[in-house]
Amino acid sequence: MPLTAYNNVLVPSFMYGTAWKKEATTQLVQLAVAAGFTAIDTANQLIHYQEALVGEALLALAQQGVTRDRLFLQTKFTPTNGQDHRTPYDASATLTTQVTQSFDSSLVHLHTDYLDSYVLHGPYQRQGLGEADREVWTTIEGFYRSGKTKMIGISNVTAEQLTQLCAQATVKPMTVQNRCYAALGWDKEVREICRAHGIIYQGFSLLTANREVFAEPGIRAIAQRLGTGLAQVVFRFAMQVGMLPLTGTTNMQHMKDDLQAEQLTLTAEDMQVVETIGM
Repeated sequence: MPLTAYNNVLVPSFMYGTAWKKEATTQLVQLAVAAGFTAIDTANQLIHYQEALVGEALLALAQQGVTRDRLFLQTKFTPTNGQDHRTPYDASATLTTQVTQSFDSSLVHLHTDYLDSYVLHGPYQRQGLGEADREVWTTIEGFYRSGKTKMIGISNVTAEQLTQLCAQATVKPMTVQNRCYAALGWDKEVREICRAHGIIYQGFSLLTANREVFAEPGIRAIAQRLGTGLAQVVFRFAMQVGMLPLTGTTNMQHMKDDLQAEQLTLTAEDMQVVETIGM
């Protein structure tokens, strides 16, 4: 079942993340789409992503008949504090110019004339939002208004920052992407703000940030009863609480297994076990 943002854009219920894939990016994106993923997440940030190689995969897929309109593409603007010397924009230019150059270069990398979702990779400060965040967000709102992207969002954001953005923005984010820790109730506070505003919450590092959870007998018992893996239980939990999970697996079988999480159903008791497991 696709998710719907408050602006009525449909988003696939599972997303393939391309961070840290390096030169394997092209092949892995093709594998993910072959396995059944239709949403791809990347960023214009060479430290962690190879956005241009995602684009190479998209060209290859198009030749196999998987057209652009069948895929949901999400990329990000990464501020200078998240880049190395290889910025996809003039780091000495105004912030508005930096965002515009980054956006334009993403379209070139991805061989497309529009994005499905464009995300600010993270605020410029740890607490609250400052002038820099406002300037960048205003520029991103412009891409949305002009139809160059169907959705806009923010990543790596605190509950306080998200509340502030929703109050101050002319166009509220339609999606939030955060690292999701079981110990913090799977980012409960931020998820509740998202629910209140009709924002789609995307959770990443659901497995890698919560390795200790997989040792818990409670979650093992659920997996055993359903005849599935621990990862699938976590992904199904995420879906049932209204979250859009990301997976970055490099294994074709795991990709297929992860997509099978859609077919599972967790009981209210199962949900309670997973929700509180790390707390």
